[in-house]
Amino acid sequence: MASRFESLGELRGKRVLVRSDLNVPLDRHEDGHSTITDDGRVRASVPTIRELSEAGARVIVVSHLGRPKGEPEARYSLEPVARRLGELLGQHVAFASDTIGPSAQKTVDALQDGDVAVLENVRFDPGETSKDDDVRGAFADQLAQLADCFVSDGFGVVHRKQASVYDVALRLPHAMGQLVATEIEVLRKLTVDPERPFVVVLGGSKVSDKLGVIDHLLGKADRLLIGGGMVFTFLAAQGHEVGRSLLEDDQLDTVRGYLSRAEESGVRIVLPTDIVVDNEFPSGDREPQPRVVPAGEIPSDGLGLDIGPDSARAFASEITDARTVFWNGPMGVFETPAFADGTRAVAQALTEVDGLTVVGGGDSAAAVRKLGFDEGAFGHISTGGGASLELLEGKELPGIAVLER
Repeated sequence: MASRFESLGELRGKRVLVRSDLNVPLDRHEDGHSTITDDGRVRASVPTIRELSEAGARVIVVSHLGRPKGEPEARYSLEPVARRLGELLGQHVAFASDTIGPSAQKTVDALQDGDVAVLENVRFDPGETSKDDDVRGAFADQLAQLADCFVSDGFGVVHRKQASVYDVALRLPHAMGQLVATEIEVLRKLTVDPERPFVVVLGGSKVSDKLGVIDHLLGKADRLLIGGGMVFTFLAAQGHEVGRSLLEDDQLDTVRGYLSRAEESGVRIVLPTDIVVDNEFPSGDREPQPRVVPAGEIPSDGLGLDIGPDSARAFASEITDARTVFWNGPMGVFETPAFADGTRAVAQALTEVDGLTVVGGGDSAAAVRKLGFDEGAFGHISTGGGASLELLEGKELPGIAVLER
């Protein structure tokens, strides 16, 4: 554990506040119960929590879930997540029904060496996400009073200047958990002398979400493969009609600039040559009617929902030839089988690379699990989509900067 602590042994009997990222998708049932549909982030949090518990620390886990508006909402309770964490740890995990109130204090006071507790959603308090330093700091003061030291292990939130991520670290002796330390080490390898060829695969819905990454990596990557909804802005920038596909008109000039820069610098931007289209976005009450069309001939009523089979094979070939690959964003609407083949082809190709492969969190990580891939077949699967992108953009991440001072 990268830390300011001399050793794990000195944490025996100490109350250790751990900021994890337990923000998982839930299916909510009519009876009020919730089922976790993807526990990847919970599983990723286990090694650090287990390490601290086995060292005799009294572990207090905090996290957010969803986007509550600064007050309790039953649908965003962490209680089902705490149960799952207990199952994965193989021990009882106590749950406090508030974050800094009487239940939290009572739960923390009852902890014995090696015990683990989860406090309720930190975003139920408006201080967690406040832009006012004093308001955020006051909440961090109350969190800090529950603990003797702090471990930051929620990589998915380190790009946020929030109370449980940033301000608590100013108030307590602190350390990086295993997860955050590994994420930083792996992702920095992508920007500091990566082994070549270095291929970046970008998908997802919007070009605007990836502008910083494209801009930063144009001078570092050898090839950029573009798929997903963002590809239609690239195709339109080349003068092609894209029918009813997702298009960001306000980004056309920016994309043209990227295409010119890539040509000047010798970086290849690889776009699909064929697209899977339908007339409607997939929904539960309609059977998909996919058809494959050339990328430059999308009909006026066509809605692009995946890269085509020729493109999938071409992308796979570009990937398997690489020594370093970063992938962020699915190639299509992978949740629907009719539009999942492009994403599946990219994921499969990553498993065949002789070198470092990084799946950049978010929907890409969800796709890997939903499509049935063994997570061990990839070099690294990030738990933070936004955080991984901002790190690759060269931005300072507040939750990391405060630990490294």
